[in-house]
Amino acid sequence: MNVEEKQRFAALARAVAERHDQEAFAVLFDYFAPRLKSWLLRQRMASGEAEELVQEVMVVLWHKAELYDAARSSLSTWLFRIARNRRIDLQRRARTRTLDEADPGLQPVAEIGADEILANDDRDARVRAALSQLPEEQREMLRAAFFLGQSHSQIAEATGLPLGTVKSRIRLAFGKLRKALEAEST
Repeated sequence: MNVEEKQRFAALARAVAERHDQEAFAVLFDYFAPRLKSWLLRQRMASGEAEELVQEVMVVLWHKAELYDAARSSLSTWLFRIARNRRIDLQRRARTRTLDEADPGLQPVAEIGADEILANDDRDARVRAALSQLPEEQREMLRAAFFLGQSHSQIAEATGLPLGTVKSRIRLAFGKLRKALEAEST
C-alpha cells in the first residue's frame, strides 16, 4: 500500500467517524473485508468464523472510527490488529468452553431417599454415642483433627503435648470407636 492509498483510507475513515458516511464505509469494506478474511483463513480459521470475525471488525470501524489515529498507524494496521485481538479472544473462549459432560461435578446431585436419610441419621447417632464414651482428652483430639481440620503438629502445639502423645491418643480413640461401633452392629 502506497502513501496516497494510506492517506485516502485515512480520509475515508475520518468521513465514517465524523459523518457516518456510508459511501466511504462501503469503499473501506470492499477493500479490507476480503483481505481480512484471507488473512484469517491463513491463520487456520474456518471460513464461516473468519467471515463473522470480519463482520465484527468492520462493525468496530463503523461504530468506533473516531478511535483510529492516522498519526499512530495506518488504517490497515489498525483493522488487522483488531482482527488479531478478536481472533485471540475467540481462541481463548473456545478453550474455556470445552467441558467434559461426563464430569461428575457437572452432573445433578441424586436425591437422597427417605430410607437413606434414616440410615444416615441412625449411623450418626451411633457414632455420637460411641464418641461420648471416649475419655475427654481423646474426644478433644478427634474433634481438633477431624472437625477443626488441625494437623497433629498443630494439636500438639495447642495442647502442649508431645507429638507422639497426640498421635497415640488419636489412634487409641479410633480403636475404641471401632470396637464400640462393631459391638453395636452385632
